[in-house]
Amino acid sequence: MKTILLLGLLSGVLGSECLAQDVASLVKAGDLMPAFNLKSADENISSSDLKGKVVLINFFATWCPPCIKELPYVKKEIADKYKNRKDFKLLVVGREHTQAEMDKFKAEKFDLPFYPDKDRAMYGKFAMNTIPRNYVIDKSGKIIYASTGFSIEEFEKMLDLLKRELQNSNK
Repeated sequence: MKTILLLGLLSGVLGSECLAQDVASLVKAGDLMPAFNLKSADENISSSDLKGKVVLINFFATWCPPCIKELPYVKKEIADKYKNRKDFKLLVVGREHTQAEMDKFKAEKFDLPFYPDKDRAMYGKFAMNTIPRNYVIDKSGKIIYASTGFSIEEFEKMLDLLKRELQNSNK
C-alpha cells in the first residue's frame, strides 16, 4: 500500500498527471488561505494585501520538469491576459529558491512575477511536498481551487474557474 501511494505521488511530480488533491496537501478548496509574507526584488507582499483580489498562487521549482512545462501556459494564459487587472494577483513562488536564482531564471526563461521561498516558509503552510501546485483564492480569501502536478485538461479547468471568478469580480 505504501509503495502504491508513493508511486502515485511521484507520478504527480515526475509525470504530467495532475491530482486535484493529494495526501501532502495541508490546505484544500474551502479552506481560508494561510497567512504569509513574501519578498521579491520588486515587492513585499503579505496575504492581508490580497484581500479583495482574486489570487493565483503557483508553486514551482526551476529543476522540476512538469513545472517548466506548465510555466509557458501560466505566462500566456494568465500573466499576459490579466496583468492589468487591479482585482487579480499572480504569485509564482520558487520553492527552495533564492532571489538570485529567481532573477537568473526570469532573465533566461520567463518574465513572470517570481517570489523566492528559500526556506519553504510559505510553501510549508500549503503543503508538505509535490510541485507544481496551484491555488486559486477568491476575493474573500477562501481557496476555491487546488491542484497538484500538471496536465492540460486540469490547467484548462483552472483557467475556466479563474475566468468565471474574475467575471463575477466585475459585477
